[in-house]
Amino acid sequence: MTSVDTVLLDLALAVILLAGALLLVRVWRGPSMLDRAVAVDVAAALMVAGIGVQAASTRTRYYLSIMLVIAFLGFTSSVGIARFIAVRDRPATPAAQPAAEPGPTPEEGP
Repeated sequence: MTSVDTVLLDLALAVILLAGALLLVRVWRGPSMLDRAVAVDVAAALMVAGIGVQAASTRTRYYLSIMLVIAFLGFTSSVGIARFIAVRDRPATPAAQPAAEPGPTPEEGP
């Protein structure tokens, strides 16, 4: 590899590590469960990016299938978490009241 390739891969790795550190801050501080769920989804993307840097530096295609599996698992986990949060945070609706039948009111009599 040329020195330009090495510098760019090292720079990409540094950016991924910085994003990972900021991601840990977001997971730790929150403030909501949805923020943490998005952070988990970004963590999967950062893992795929890190494996991509490794694949580029070793010039092998072995890691591409692993990247695909991690991306798929990250997507399905984020969808599952979003469904869980949607069900949990759904506002409670009052039970449907049966419609009253038309008829005489108590004041009118029979």
